[in-house]
This record gives sequence, C-alpha cells and structure tokens, in this order.
Amino acid sequence: MTFTEKDTAAVNAIRFLSVDMIQKANSGHPGLPIDAAPMAYVLWEKLMNFNPEDPKWLNRDRFVLSAGHGSALLYSLLHLNHFGLTTDDLKQFRQLGSLTPGHPEVTETPGIDATTGPLGQGLGMAVGMAMAEKHLAAMVNRPGYNVFDHYTYALVGDGDLMEGISHEAINIAGDKRLNKLIVLYDSNDVSLDGPLSLSANDEVSARFKAAKWDYERVLDGNNLDDIYAAIKQAQQNDRPTLIEVKTIIGYGTPEAGTNKVHGSALGEENVAKMREFYGWSAAPFEISDDIYDTYSTAVDEKQRGYKNWQSMFADYQTKFPDVAKKYLDNKLDLASVSLDYDTYKTPTATRVVNADLMQQIAAENDNFWGGAADLSSSNKTSLKADEAFTPLTPKGRNIYFGVREFGMAAAVNGITLHGGTRVFGSTFFVFSDYLKAAVRLAAIQQIPSTFIFTHDSLAVGEDGPTHEPIEQLAALRSIPNVNVIRPADANETLGAWQTIAQTTDRPSVLVLTRQATPLLEGADADKVSKGAYVISPAKSQTPDGILIATGSEVALAIEAQQTLRDRSYDVSVVSMPSMDIFKQQSAEYQESVLPRDVQLRISIEMASSFGWGAFTGTRGANVSVDRFGASGKGPEVVAKYGFTTDTIIKTFEQLWKANDK
Repeated sequence: MTFTEKDTAAVNAIRFLSVDMIQKANSGHPGLPIDAAPMAYVLWEKLMNFNPEDPKWLNRDRFVLSAGHGSALLYSLLHLNHFGLTTDDLKQFRQLGSLTPGHPEVTETPGIDATTGPLGQGLGMAVGMAMAEKHLAAMVNRPGYNVFDHYTYALVGDGDLMEGISHEAINIAGDKRLNKLIVLYDSNDVSLDGPLSLSANDEVSARFKAAKWDYERVLDGNNLDDIYAAIKQAQQNDRPTLIEVKTIIGYGTPEAGTNKVHGSALGEENVAKMREFYGWSAAPFEISDDIYDTYSTAVDEKQRGYKNWQSMFADYQTKFPDVAKKYLDNKLDLASVSLDYDTYKTPTATRVVNADLMQQIAAENDNFWGGAADLSSSNKTSLKADEAFTPLTPKGRNIYFGVREFGMAAAVNGITLHGGTRVFGSTFFVFSDYLKAAVRLAAIQQIPSTFIFTHDSLAVGEDGPTHEPIEQLAALRSIPNVNVIRPADANETLGAWQTIAQTTDRPSVLVLTRQATPLLEGADADKVSKGAYVISPAKSQTPDGILIATGSEVALAIEAQQTLRDRSYDVSVVSMPSMDIFKQQSAEYQESVLPRDVQLRISIEMASSFGWGAFTGTRGANVSVDRFGASGKGPEVVAKYGFTTDTIIKTFEQLWKANDK
C-alpha cells in the first residue's frame, strides 16, 4: 500500500471537521480525534468492509469507538463515508435532538455499531461481537458460502484499559481465541487529570500477551504505512490482537501532549495555530472536492465486495433456506415449549423450571445460546444437549465466561448488537451489582439482551447477608426501558420466557428462586405479559383489601388470604411478576387489577420496600426487607424477617383499624 499527499489531506479533513464541531459546540474532546485520525483513516478507507447504503449489512466489519468521548472522530468518518450525516448535522454536534450527540448512540445515527462512553464497555461489547461472528460462521457458513466472515475493530484509549472491565474482556477474548478481534490502542500517555504516569504505570503489552493476545506496536501514530502494515499483520494472526499506536494527544496544537486538549474546545486562537501547523486554509466545515473524491473512491471500492457478498448470499438462501431463516430473526419461537405439570406436582424452584424450559427453547431455536459467570451448575443455565463454545468447538452454545460478571454482560450486549442470535448471561442475583452498568447500557441501546439471576432473596440462607439480595430488585426496576420479571411458579416462568421471546426493544431481567415454589391455582402464563393480574380474587366485587406479591411470596399471600377469610376479611391477591410491564399497560387494565377504591393494600416481597409505594399508597403497607440479611437456615431467616402469614394478618388488621373500617 502506497500513501500519498491525498491521503494526508484526507486524514487532516477528519481532524479539522472534528475540531470545528467541538469549537462550534464549545464542548467536546478534541485530543483523541486529532491524534487518532491517521489510524482511523487507514482502517476505514483501506481495510474495513462496509456499505453506507446498507449500514446494517450482516457481514460488515464492526467498529466500536470504545473511547466514546472522541465521538467527533466517528461523526467525521460517517460524514466523509456517505452515511447520511450532513455538514449541518456536524454543526449540531452535542445539541439537543441532533444526530451527533455527545457520545455515539446506536439508536440515533446510521453507521454506529454500539453506544459507547462508559469507558471499557465498548471493548467488552467488541469482544461479544467477535464471539458472535465466530459462532455464526461455524453455525451458518457452508463450503463456498462464507456468510459470516468479518472483523471486529475497536478503538480504545488509556482510560478504557484502566477500567476493571477491560481485564475481564481481554481475558474472555484470549480464552475464546477471537482471532478476528483487532483493537487499536490510542496510546498517548495522557488522561483527563494529567500525565498517565500519575495513575497507571503497568506494561500494557505484557498484560495482553499474558491474556493470550498477539501484540503489535506502531511507534509513530502519523505513519500511515506502519499503521496499515500492523493491521494487515493482525488480520493474519490466530489470536486477538492489540495494536498499540503511540500518538501525541492533540498533535499539531499549541498544547499538544497535555491534558488541556483532552476534554474541552481548543479556543479560536489555538485552532488558528493548528491550521497554520497543518497548512489548512479551508474555512470551518469546508472540505475540498478532491478530499471528498478520495473518500468516494474508497467507498466505491467497497461496493464491489458488498455486491459479491449479496450475490453469494442470494444463492445461499436458495440452497439453505432453513438455515438462513434461523439467523435473520431476533425473536425466539416458543410455540412448542410447554410445561410437564407432573414434574411440578411437588414444589419446585423456579430456577429448576427455567432450566427445563431452556432445554426446550434451545431444541427449537438454533440461534439461542449463552452462559454464566462460573455458576452454570448453580444457576442451572447449561444447555444440556450442547457443548462449550471454545476455539475448537465454536458451534458450542454454552459460554463459559468465568467469574467476570461485568465482562459477561458487556459481551452479551455485543453479541446482541451483532445480531443473528438471542443470548443470555447468568449469575447470582446479588452479583447483578457487578454488571448493572451493562444492563443500563442495554436499555439505552434498546437491545433484547437477557440476564438471568438466581438465588433471589433471603431464602439463600446460610451464605448470609453478602449473598442475600435486598436492594437489587429496586435498583434494576429503577432503570428505564428494562423488563424485570420475577415469576411466582412454573406457569409464570413459562410466561416470562414467552414475554422475553417477543421482546426486541429492551433487555429482560429474569429473577428466579432457589427455594421451592408450588404450582399455584390461578397462575396464568399469558398474563405475565401484562405485568400483574389477579391470581386469586376476592369473593365480593369490592374487596376489603389487596395483597400484592411477587415470586415465592405469592404463595404466602394466597395462604394469608385464606386465613383472612377465616377472620371475615375478604381480600384479593395480585401477582405482580413485573412492575415495569404493568406500568406499560392501559389505565383501564391497571384499574381492573388494582381498583383505586380499594386502598388497603399490602405488598409482600423479600426485598427492599423502595418503589412499592406507587402501588400500596399512603394507606397501605409493605412487608419487606429494609436491612441486610443474616446467615442461617433459609426458612428460619425468612421467618425471622417476618415473611409469615401471622405477620401479614397482623399488618392487615393494623391497617384495618387505622383506617376506621
């Protein structure tokens, strides 16, 4: 590959469009776009495969700007590569409602493969994308038909590699030998607070090599030939590759090499001096026809590869129509998935029911896979008919993530973003704290990642307060655009999966018991899709009160209902497997479940009371846990914390008296 002055000018166009955006907004991060422009140009124009006319092309190379604060770099690339971002869009950088928000958002702008900004998560999602490519290539490709055959690239900065998730992500990638994952490291030795040496002095190359990565180094981040050679070498490697590109942050500006160019606009005087340094005479946002032609030529060359793939894929769909169909739909088919009620005549933990359902789902859906953070035997999330996903068995549908909850969740998001499969990750519910940021990012990205959490409450018992979730339900329910589902029995567990299967625009959180739960009369799988329903109605049309419960506590509520009847109180019992879904229902439906005229309401849940006031109101009460748990036999701990019929009866009678009934 020979680079010319035209290429140099094209690189500088990225730099100045980025600087002009940030200067106009008087907000942003100019350092990375300036110093990383050469590596981005070589990658995008000379090596990456994509088609701006089909930004969701199945076999495009993926690009994740993990250092999402450098978003101006990505918007410049999208503009120059004809993805539909206009100059006017660039001028609206970081403005409300624009296509160029402060950090890249996959839901807003064509050509963006992942929402990034929380450092390290982009790298984790890139790992997931590379896992998806490796798995799909093994499942879908046939001799002469390489439907999935692409690379995943990520651009990371020093901050990404300081985040703890980076350790988890790179170890997953090394273990799975993701040879089509190539990470460009903008190594400029500066972080927001100052020189990197103030906070990090580790040997990055040694760290990646220890994780079984290949490592390349480019000493001069402005040397296009060396950057090109390093990426070409990485494409030949049989392991994931880190390419450390030594750069000078804000190269060509008066404050180059310092943190002053990291996170704020340069200022008019410094921009003028930068223009002088590069010999750039064009006005802000002005790009010459010659430079646009350079990018157009690169895009045109990519079109040939795209057309060849389309021709191949059309032939593939004719010859292998069943295979093609399985991997083009993000939904799951649960038409044949059912419950064997004889199996659940005796009380059964919902994690066990879930395990049985997952085997059926896997048998009916080749695109279903996932794993656990070293807890598959406890979570019971292994797909028993399948082998492990390893370098030697990439068709395997059981992913062993290791004790890496955050890395697992980010990879699950990356797999989901890639498309073609439905994936899950699982761990103990209390450890959802380690990965909550990834659930949040899944919600922002509006993707159907599935997170399965078992050991849901105080009933964990002997492991004690460190392993008994208290505030986790409230925390996850507080995240917008997440369906948190805690089923009460086998029927509701099936209903949860029926809801998950049809959900394509948000993540689902499935919270399951280790403690056994009985099959409940009145439990309705179909009504899980409504979030809540009357599982055991009162005798009269207007009940004296309502007991609202979730999970294993629904059985307790029904038991208390009978005792209250014996004392001449007529109450209904509402099962609320998902607050989030219930809130999405019509006002009429909500009224049918929780009539506003019935204000004596008690929530029953072995978790924090936070959030229940929306349903129990000022005249209701919460049987809940607002302190940490204790170590002991599960049933004894549960009783100690008041989850008994006696507590519910006492609470109801106190409310009755307080409200002068």
